[in-house]
Amino acid sequence: MAKTIFITGASSGLGKATAKLFQSKGWHVIATMRAPGNEKELTQLNNVTLLPLDVTQPAAIQACIAKAIALRDIDVVFNNAGHGLSGPLETYSDEQIAGLLNTNLLGVISVTKAFIPYFREKGAGLFINTSSMGGVTTFPFNSIYHAAKWGLEGFAESMHFELSKFGIGIKNILPGGIRTDYVGRSMAIGTNNTAPYQRILDKANKIYSSLMVPENLNPPELIAEVVYEAATDGKDQLRYVAGADGKQLYESRQTMGADAFRAHFDQLFFGDNNH
Repeated sequence: MAKTIFITGASSGLGKATAKLFQSKGWHVIATMRAPGNEKELTQLNNVTLLPLDVTQPAAIQACIAKAIALRDIDVVFNNAGHGLSGPLETYSDEQIAGLLNTNLLGVISVTKAFIPYFREKGAGLFINTSSMGGVTTFPFNSIYHAAKWGLEGFAESMHFELSKFGIGIKNILPGGIRTDYVGRSMAIGTNNTAPYQRILDKANKIYSSLMVPENLNPPELIAEVVYEAATDGKDQLRYVAGADGKQLYESRQTMGADAFRAHFDQLFFGDNNH
């Protein structure tokens, strides 16, 4: 019998690529997003159901999951909804900080918590979360994003203990850079009182602009393949580092150690004049 995956944040990027890949492999897909009425592509595919979901709204989570479970027997939950926030901490509004944590961390926790009773009763199920290389390494001016992703890493690792006792799996995908509209549509920027930071922001942005060119980034379809691998390989493996850049970054940090790696990045972004 065909399996079913439930996906959050399926309107673009990795979420949409994953929906299309699983559908092509014969899975049923329940693709959720805040505004499914705007979606044109996934609606054309057989065995894909679109449902509205804002992962920051607890009542919406409960309603969406109840509807999804009534439609299909769900095997995999892919927690993918998320966005970015860039800039010095003091330039963020309180709303921006809360918004990112509510989507990227609390949203994952809430969706996971809501599905656990269902998977526990079944004695089977798998959670896959979109983490990031930003969950094990850090870049300048992304503190709240990293707080969420590092939180997600600790959350999943601890959850493994309790979920595994009921036959439920949990896995994190840690991609490097993904070639999507993330930096544009899904990235917020702090704007309050940036003046004191302008000199170092300019330095960092120069490095970012050289790193974030599309040809250096992974197509979302490539990362979706890793999601599929995690969903089907049957391994008791927590982390799947994805993309050549992600693997290189992960290896460098493991080899150098956290402090040396941080010093290396400080030099890379800010050179000798970073104080």
